[in-house]
Amino acid sequence: MFYRENGQFKTSYAADQQIFPIAQDRIAILAILLLAFVAVPLGVSDYTFQAVLIPFLIMALAAMGLNILVGYCGQISLGTGAFMAVGAYAAYNLQVRIEGMPLLLSLLGGGLCAMAFGVVFGLPSLRIRGLYLAVATLAAQFFMDWLASRASWVTNNSSSGSVSAGQLSIAGWVIDTPAEKYLLCLSLLCILGLLAKNLVRSATGRNWMAMRDMDVAASVIGIRPVYAKLSAFAVSSFIVGIAGALWGFVHLGAWEPAAFSLDRSFQLLFMIIIGGLGSIMGSLFGAAFFVLLPLVLTHVPHWLGLPLSTASATYIEHMVFGALIVFFLIVEPHGLARLWSTAKQKLRLWPFPH
Repeated sequence: MFYRENGQFKTSYAADQQIFPIAQDRIAILAILLLAFVAVPLGVSDYTFQAVLIPFLIMALAAMGLNILVGYCGQISLGTGAFMAVGAYAAYNLQVRIEGMPLLLSLLGGGLCAMAFGVVFGLPSLRIRGLYLAVATLAAQFFMDWLASRASWVTNNSSSGSVSAGQLSIAGWVIDTPAEKYLLCLSLLCILGLLAKNLVRSATGRNWMAMRDMDVAASVIGIRPVYAKLSAFAVSSFIVGIAGALWGFVHLGAWEPAAFSLDRSFQLLFMIIIGGLGSIMGSLFGAAFFVLLPLVLTHVPHWLGLPLSTASATYIEHMVFGALIVFFLIVEPHGLARLWSTAKQKLRLWPFPH
């Protein structure tokens, strides 16, 4: 079979510990990146960029940030929408209040503000856990909803509460077309995804996973709960804040507080449950599933000649999501990522019995 590592010998510890130790995986990743960066911008319509690809990339980035906190560190959070809102509004204020503020610095500034916000609301994790921690993070969502709708300085004194992003440009490159916005989101997803993957493989990531598996035992062996939990909140909120800024600046263009409601927080949580907790790849799978399923439920009945209203498609979408969440929690708690990993393992051993 083509997916075999026979003859691929490792001669160093670094070679054995690389992200993709099998040559076929490295070739496949390079081919996917080449396809994403070169072929897709040349052959995809503007509608596909705006309705499918850009939302998928931004939601995948936000789900990846949440997965670091929930999947790797085991800290339940229901305030992800609030962290996205902090990133979006902080980046917006940096743009409108500082003349000539570069776009990338605005996005990073939004991520840093979301990081500080996340650390503050992560402090309760030092004393409480489980459902109580989820309720504590839910307070962040309500606080941000109130702040964005009541504090006029957050929206730059906008009477309607709606704000709009200005022209997007990086070092003189004006980002105007959907293809250019797609490339911006894809580049940030690849960079932050690589950083997150290396981080979870480091000593910090092992501390997170030890705290997730048994926090008392982790404390006994010398892992500091304060550092492990707050660093997870910080990294997670930073990535989610950048995703929120991209959602407002790139995808929406103009937004109001309802764009980062509690529904967004639940949607991201369901993404990582279906995609796979504790897996960077699972975040991509979950985001793809949530972006593509509504399109499938909308278009397939019409292709089959079955009349289905928009409201009915929405109800079916919620029913399917709920059923799948229950299914994965019972049958495969590690989600689509585990199914993908199992399929790869079977492919490596085929046709031998296993």
